[in-house]
Amino acid sequence: MDTKALVLTAGIGTRLRPLTLDRAKAALPVSGEPLIRQILLWLHTQSIDETVLNLHHRPETITQEIGDGGDIGLRVRYSWEPNLLGSAGGPKHALGILSSKRFFIINGDMLTDPNLKDMSELHRQSGALVTMALIENPNPDRYGSVNVDHDGWITNFMPKGTTTPGYHFIGVQLVEAKAFESFSDGEIFESVSELYPQLIERNSRAIRAFICESKFYDIGTLSDYLSTCLSLSGEKENTVIGSRPQIASDAQLVRSVILDNVKIGSKCELVESIVGDGVQIPDGTQFSRSAIVKAKNHAPGPDEYLKGDLLIKPFENFRPIDSTLSQ
Repeated sequence: MDTKALVLTAGIGTRLRPLTLDRAKAALPVSGEPLIRQILLWLHTQSIDETVLNLHHRPETITQEIGDGGDIGLRVRYSWEPNLLGSAGGPKHALGILSSKRFFIINGDMLTDPNLKDMSELHRQSGALVTMALIENPNPDRYGSVNVDHDGWITNFMPKGTTTPGYHFIGVQLVEAKAFESFSDGEIFESVSELYPQLIERNSRAIRAFICESKFYDIGTLSDYLSTCLSLSGEKENTVIGSRPQIASDAQLVRSVILDNVKIGSKCELVESIVGDGVQIPDGTQFSRSAIVKAKNHAPGPDEYLKGDLLIKPFENFRPIDSTLSQ
């Protein structure tokens, strides 16, 4: 069993703005715990004992939650990226810290639960450079597809919207360090779009598929984040509320997520919305399918607007999730 892992937590989280103005994406809470903590707790149950987290955006919001990992039962270290290096460049940069010829790579913006022992055994037996955990593609219009031949080898990667049935990569892979030999440390490089097609072109048996039936929760967008929080908390029809709230008795909250230290005034109405840390919502305010944070000195980005001292981003395509992660 391979026992080292790199968790990719350096991303800016553009699709999760404005929530990621204040926290790194992996530091956002899910079911009362930061996402990164939940990922590390899962890795611990899978016999992983040493992890590296790569850092770039709001790194302090991750390090202050995780520290050295001692309370989780893991050894945690950090790989700093002054400039974002990409999904392959980040692992290349972390090789010196990992000091391992083989390690897992875990995406830091999802929750899933494949069996890492079984994945490790398949990888070793196959002799692959990379083994990727795949499920049947739940939504080809939204997710790109991975094509796999009859012997279980990945042949190519297709963009979203592909009508041919394929598989979906769930953000867990086991890699050989030598898979990253073809480019230099510090070079911006992506895995699925650049490096892996090159590996397949050189050797048709470079990348192995680990096909499983694991649950998968994407937390890449505001809609995804809301859906996952409600589902995993068991509050799919109610509201998830963080610590130290002040909520008026006549406020109406429907399928929303309230983070920490939030004050919601009288006769407010929030429907399928997300309220960030420390926000104070004035009496009588109404929001629907919106993410609301304190404006501070942040300028509004695309599709965002200011309302008093609040920064708001409406979002669409909210999809409640019915399933839960397997126990």
